[in-house]
Amino acid sequence: MAQSSSKAFETLAAKRAEAQLGGGQARIDAQHAKKKLTARERLELFFDEGSFEELGALVTHRSTLFGLDKQQFLGDGVVTGYGTVNGRLTYAYAQDFTVLGGSLAEAHAEKICRVMDLAMDNGAPIVGLNDSGGARIQEGVVSLGGYADLFYRNTLASGVIPQLSLIMGPCAGGAVYSPALTDFIGMVEGNSYMFVTGPNVVKTVTHEEVTSEELGGASAHASKSGVTHFTYPNGVAAIEGFKTLLSYLPQNNMDGVPHLPYSAGGDERRPKLDTVVPESAQQPYSIHDVITEVVDVGSFYEVHKDFACNMVVGFARLAGRSIGIVANQPAYLAGVLDIQASTKAARFVRFCDAFNIPLLVLEDVPGFLPGTDQEWNGIIMHGAKLLYAFSEATVPRITVITRKAYGGAYDVMNSKHIGADLNFAWPSAEIAVMGAKGAAEIIFKNEISKAADPAAMWAQKEAEYAEAFANPYQAAARGYVDEVIFPHETRAKLIRAFRMLENKSVARPKRKHGNIPL
Repeated sequence: MAQSSSKAFETLAAKRAEAQLGGGQARIDAQHAKKKLTARERLELFFDEGSFEELGALVTHRSTLFGLDKQQFLGDGVVTGYGTVNGRLTYAYAQDFTVLGGSLAEAHAEKICRVMDLAMDNGAPIVGLNDSGGARIQEGVVSLGGYADLFYRNTLASGVIPQLSLIMGPCAGGAVYSPALTDFIGMVEGNSYMFVTGPNVVKTVTHEEVTSEELGGASAHASKSGVTHFTYPNGVAAIEGFKTLLSYLPQNNMDGVPHLPYSAGGDERRPKLDTVVPESAQQPYSIHDVITEVVDVGSFYEVHKDFACNMVVGFARLAGRSIGIVANQPAYLAGVLDIQASTKAARFVRFCDAFNIPLLVLEDVPGFLPGTDQEWNGIIMHGAKLLYAFSEATVPRITVITRKAYGGAYDVMNSKHIGADLNFAWPSAEIAVMGAKGAAEIIFKNEISKAADPAAMWAQKEAEYAEAFANPYQAAARGYVDEVIFPHETRAKLIRAFRMLENKSVARPKRKHGNIPL
């Protein structure tokens, strides 16, 4: 009996060792030669030391066609399981490129679905580390079914648990849609790409010559398409970046935001804010200078940094608590709202609202970007997405108007009229239908045209309009602005205000779901 047990133990130990090797040492060496970590190495870095528990390590595929019966690998090309990240329960899967190119088919998909189901049942984030050649063609339609099973679960989990996707190698064809359905995507520069159809198909159909990197590399998706939210120089940085991202997020939609210990340690005033906004309304400044002074030191984690740079979004901490920030960027296109900025901000707002993350809006917006390109590509519809997202949000919402708040963009950027809880304005704020110059030209057009000195008359009327409207006091008189504050008071005011709104509860009309203008 003892001898039988010993043999059984040896068998288990051998199988565990075999599973650890994935596709074998030669393929592991090939992965390292590409400056890529293996699936297991990635998970080891991602989870807290010693906390990872693997599930399904001995799973194999059940296919025999096209030589697959001679290519059996334990784990079937994906490592799945759970552990803790920053001390909190997290589920993850990592595709193993050393096994059949990390291709997805029946058993591979079932393993991922299993860990996604566990994440949903237990209310914890799910993180996918993607490195796959796509569908396993030898298994045919079974592979397509496996992808659809993932897509369905991604949709069910949306807004319930955080879903993160890190692209650490190829991701092509149907494989791209699972990451696209998740909340955030990260890519590794020079080592990952995403596209629905690859360069060869593009060349055949459209006759375009394009490389994988140009078509769907990290830089292309970070700056052109906006598909990826983060890029990292290497796999280690990517994994550390996602661990940092998770530290801002709640475990699920019923959880509160993470709250780190915080001690004020004295004065919360920030004198540097008093000199951020230039005297001239035409002179740009960086909204990052405002964010840096308002939030806890070093806590701002920007999202979509290289896409639609006229809008800045990201996570930060205020007195230890996670918040989401949406801010116009006067240093880029004057902070104007356009199609890309609107959709970028709308998606971020909806994520924060889904997961109970309070929103801080820093506003300096001259309006919507004019032109045929914007109109013909649907600025009306895309701008409405941001309007819808803010109006729908029930989390605590506070706006600080630092300078311009013109026209419809004033309404859209979390105004009191669409449900903001508190609206502050700096003395430099200009809240009006449009700038004084354009307004004077319209209102006093006849007078100016008849004047002996039209230029002087125009300057006089522009000054009159600016005196009346290029300030925050008319809005404050109407109650559209709750308080005009000195810039140096901003951080202290926000800490108190968000603390006051901690237990905010809003009841919405019963409905299946709204119809956001997609």
